[in-house]
Amino acid sequence: MKKEEIKDSEYVIEVNNVSKKFCKNIKRLMIYGLVDVIKGVLNFKTHAEQLRRDEFWALRNISFNVRKGEAVGLIGLNGSGKSSLLKLINGIFLPDVGEIIVQGKTGALIEAGVGFHPSLTGRENIYLNGTILGMKKNEIDKRFNDIVNFAEIKEFLDTPIKNYSSGMVVRLGFSIAVQSAPDILLIDEILAVGDLAFQKKCFEKIEALRHDSKVTIVFVSHDMDNIRRVCDRCVFLDRGKVKMIDETDIVASEYFA
Repeated sequence: MKKEEIKDSEYVIEVNNVSKKFCKNIKRLMIYGLVDVIKGVLNFKTHAEQLRRDEFWALRNISFNVRKGEAVGLIGLNGSGKSSLLKLINGIFLPDVGEIIVQGKTGALIEAGVGFHPSLTGRENIYLNGTILGMKKNEIDKRFNDIVNFAEIKEFLDTPIKNYSSGMVVRLGFSIAVQSAPDILLIDEILAVGDLAFQKKCFEKIEALRHDSKVTIVFVSHDMDNIRRVCDRCVFLDRGKVKMIDETDIVASEYFA
């Protein structure tokens, strides 16, 4: 995967013929990983297109582009590859085949607690997570109160994260992500953990980011009402392959057909 500074390009995310495989057996996964590392060091071909025992394709031949300021939804049944694709875009996973090019600073809310240390306080984790997202200390200082107020955790600021509810962790993670001034915001279904009032506030913030800052959104959800509210287009995944890419209402009709 390549991450680059924003250029005068039509697209800020390019997913080019991407495939990703996983292994169902942890012992074989470790062996395959070691073999691949050794082959890489020795410049031997790794045969990435081929499946070995207990491997399977989670995503296969995925291609699409996202323009600056556009909001694209990833939809599909459980196991269709939505979250894996989002993690590929974020660089958590690397594609086995193909290439993903991301231009710009990315903020992500993919799993509750990712980027936080459970033994550190909310205050300390704001600085930790903000740094991970590319913020400098003076930027975090400047936006600290906005982060705390949006997350609604002022009373628990000096409490270790491990004592937070899952909803509180999500609130804090989302607040840091949107205050990090991202060019691209990646959101998984983790927002469903929060209460309805906070979800409403999140979607209002997403709409404001799109309108005021032209932030690009990639959004995973099973809730088609939220998809319709946020997304211009959708990528419909079916068993790891692209079934359809089109405007949201058109894809939603096919999804429910």
